[in-house]
Amino acid sequence: MTLQRSSPVQLRRSPPSAIFCHYTTAVFFFGIAIYSPTASISLADRGWVWVASDSDLIYGEGFASGRINLGEIEVSKISKFEFIWSSNLTQNTRKGVSFYKPVGIPDGFSTLGHYCQFNDYPLRGSVLVAREVASEPEASHVSSPVNSLPLCKPLDFTLVWSSDEGSDGNYEGCGFFWLPQPPEGYKCLGFLVTNTPQKPELDEVRCFRADLTDKCEPYRLILNTSSRLSSFPFRVWSVRPCHRGMLSRDVSIGTFFCSSYWITGEELNISCLKNLNPRLHAMPNREQIHALIEHYGPTVFFHPDEVYLPSSVSWFFEKGALLYKTGDVIGEAIDSIGSNLPGGGRNDGEFWIDLPSDNRRKSVKCGNLESAKLYVHVKPAVGGTFTDIAMWVFCPFNGPATLKVGIMNVALSKIGQHVGDWEHFTLRICNFTGELWSIYFSQHSGGEWVDAYDLEYIEGNKAIVYSSKSGHASFPHPGSYIQGSDKLGIGIRNDAFRSKFYLDSSTHYELVAAEYLGDGVVTEPCWLQFMREWGPKIVYDSRSELDKIIKRLPVMFRYSVENIFNKLPVELYGEAGPTGPKEKNNWVGDERG
Repeated sequence: MTLQRSSPVQLRRSPPSAIFCHYTTAVFFFGIAIYSPTASISLADRGWVWVASDSDLIYGEGFASGRINLGEIEVSKISKFEFIWSSNLTQNTRKGVSFYKPVGIPDGFSTLGHYCQFNDYPLRGSVLVAREVASEPEASHVSSPVNSLPLCKPLDFTLVWSSDEGSDGNYEGCGFFWLPQPPEGYKCLGFLVTNTPQKPELDEVRCFRADLTDKCEPYRLILNTSSRLSSFPFRVWSVRPCHRGMLSRDVSIGTFFCSSYWITGEELNISCLKNLNPRLHAMPNREQIHALIEHYGPTVFFHPDEVYLPSSVSWFFEKGALLYKTGDVIGEAIDSIGSNLPGGGRNDGEFWIDLPSDNRRKSVKCGNLESAKLYVHVKPAVGGTFTDIAMWVFCPFNGPATLKVGIMNVALSKIGQHVGDWEHFTLRICNFTGELWSIYFSQHSGGEWVDAYDLEYIEGNKAIVYSSKSGHASFPHPGSYIQGSDKLGIGIRNDAFRSKFYLDSSTHYELVAAEYLGDGVVTEPCWLQFMREWGPKIVYDSRSELDKIIKRLPVMFRYSVENIFNKLPVELYGEAGPTGPKEKNNWVGDERG
């Protein structure tokens, strides 16, 4: 049997039931044991085999294969490094920064730039290396003139910055930062670092033809220091593509940006890559998606005192949820799959959903954990080099908030409550290896990415997500989180702890969307097309309640509390149901944060 390149492949499981297991090991940093999934086991080692499928799908053949074709170039992820230099210019040595060069680069591949990170983090980062390959037919129409090579050596290097410890020719402990100078029509993707003043060899790095690259931006500040040789501070940032989300083809390299003169808003002198392969062949196919969810699906714990638990959407409809239209006094019953909900359009305020109007209203508010499930949206991320598995949970009701002022806790009667609550968290999977890279925890109007090594695990590679009391924001660790000012101890409380109320997303889930697989591969439910609000809009005088609370506080707190109230999300001050998952900007765009 001969398989064509375009022949679909699927992942079939044979015992043992794991795909690419990352065993939990203890890594010690400054005497602290950090437990993290580290060792990557190959598919074959875990009893997985590739088999041909009768489907017309082409996805999955390049997933977790170690390399990704971007059109005219192929990239591979390197996570082995050789130490070059560490900044000892900061007073806090634990917050020092070390710089590394990738090693173990496969034959034919070239370095694109060096890597750096904080000293007190586990060394778990990666950078991409690349080589030229024959362009696939589908990508040929976007290529530049055939006479222009996709990669080339730089013409020279420019010294960007050096530390000032060296004297009398003794450069021990010094670091030198170099920017490759590309030929006309080419871009560089990263900086190189050396521990001597000699320029790097031209063969150490490659530049890329400009049409294969795109703009990137500073992300997180890593180093901010100074030198006797310069009157301007030297700063180092991690970088990310300017364009992100499931429709973006921009690929992050893993390198850093550094400068003493960069001004916010200026275009950087390094770039990211673009994935010009329209097939996105490194994305998982449907069977692999299910295997990933079964292997990595987190367990969601709700607060021990949670009153407003989740339910399935169908249970909510079956228990009497009603559809209202502007001008209607009596709502229309919604069938179990939501087929009579108006689909498409936009949130124009013409329609909304509400709780039952009869005696079931109170009980429906409390949800039904037995019926609850996670609704899964799978999409490309970072130009198809990662897969985002967004898991949405529905709660029929969001409870009122609790205000914390120092040691005082004030239960609010209405502020924060609304009918219908959609919350989510997102698993980011590395398409080079199939490993869980990080999880995004959505928290009301914001959220945070947490690396896999900093997560809590309940079983194997299955992380824990803590859902906050009443508001259902998600957190990586148990505790009381303040939405406001942690420093002053003033704000809305988000209490998240383990309890007997939990939901295992690896078994209780429904795949509702994966657009990249093509039409008809995943059937989207009718209710997902409802773009209006999942609760009525009720306007009440929240300011009067807040004023009463402020007047009860000690004088020293009043001004601070009022300022924090003014900065809280507007949804806390009225009662309006949220829109559904597909109307959220992160359905197509990237997560916030």
